[in-house]
Amino acid sequence: MVSASVYNHMILPTSFGDQQAEYDALVNRAAMWDVGAERQISIKGADAVGLAGYLTGRNLGDLKIGQGKYAPICNFSGVIINDPILLLVEKDEIWLSIADSDIGLWASAIAGQLKLDVCVSELDVSPLAIQGPLAEKIVVDLFGEWVSELKYFGFRRTTFDGIPIILAKSGWSKQGGFELYLCDGEKGKALWDAVKEAGRSYGIGMGAPSPIERLESGLVSVGADTDANCNPFELGLEKFIDLDQATDFIGKSALLEIKEKGPKRRFVGLVIDPPKLIGFNEHKLIAYQRGQAVGYLSATAYSPRLRTNIAVGLLNVEAIDSGKPIDFFLGNQGYQGEVRAFPLVTRSDE
Repeated sequence: MVSASVYNHMILPTSFGDQQAEYDALVNRAAMWDVGAERQISIKGADAVGLAGYLTGRNLGDLKIGQGKYAPICNFSGVIINDPILLLVEKDEIWLSIADSDIGLWASAIAGQLKLDVCVSELDVSPLAIQGPLAEKIVVDLFGEWVSELKYFGFRRTTFDGIPIILAKSGWSKQGGFELYLCDGEKGKALWDAVKEAGRSYGIGMGAPSPIERLESGLVSVGADTDANCNPFELGLEKFIDLDQATDFIGKSALLEIKEKGPKRRFVGLVIDPPKLIGFNEHKLIAYQRGQAVGYLSATAYSPRLRTNIAVGLLNVEAIDSGKPIDFFLGNQGYQGEVRAFPLVTRSDE
């Protein structure tokens, strides 16, 4: 069944009708996704880098044009509210390639309060993702051998048949791939058709970000996996938060306190006993251990590569460390599972 969701106030395709075929294309060949709902917030002006450094706990001291950074954004209480990819596209302009929340409004309000010399706006830029083990071959055929030289999150301005693009080595999967940031909204169909044709001989499939593959890989979905109190340490994102940097940033004092006390929960994967789960569930389910609530599971699915049910969720540290089974209900059916380290699927499982 063809399906879609609302993401950043836009329609995001979630399936072209066969999620199993789309998953198979992603993990075995290549997949192409319309992720135009992954909006680009421009911060432009003399204080652009300064504002970006205040918005995120990621240290931007070595920021340079052509190399993006994963940059979690927290509020003043240390709660994660978005986790964009940050790109310095010009010396005075930064793009935030955002997850699902109104970070443009947040950035604009902070800039106004601090009276910074910046203009915050949403651009007419829409990414198209090419993901999977054969993705690089397709992008090389389209743009040339230079794309193989890009580092992860590296990017370059280029064109294809006159279509302006920022080409980045990135994407929301662990299968490898690229995102083509379309910079002319009138050329979307032309770019889509070109990628589809270039990928035909590689068996490219049309689809959407795979919910099953992201569980197998342990990818965090801010909003889906998080709640109103979730901090980056609970999500295992501490390496992206530099509390030792001299620069102040929003949430720094709160995060220092959280780090000192230690997170009370952790984002974990689980392997779940039968019966086989049908479809993909992304509604939070209460997790129990010996009858006591110990957190929640944020998504569940059946993994074709592991041939078992899997899940991700936020659980109390004590429950995780106990090593005892986790119970939950989906409808009237009870399930039990064990906590496992990420990624749930490794190359030895494939």
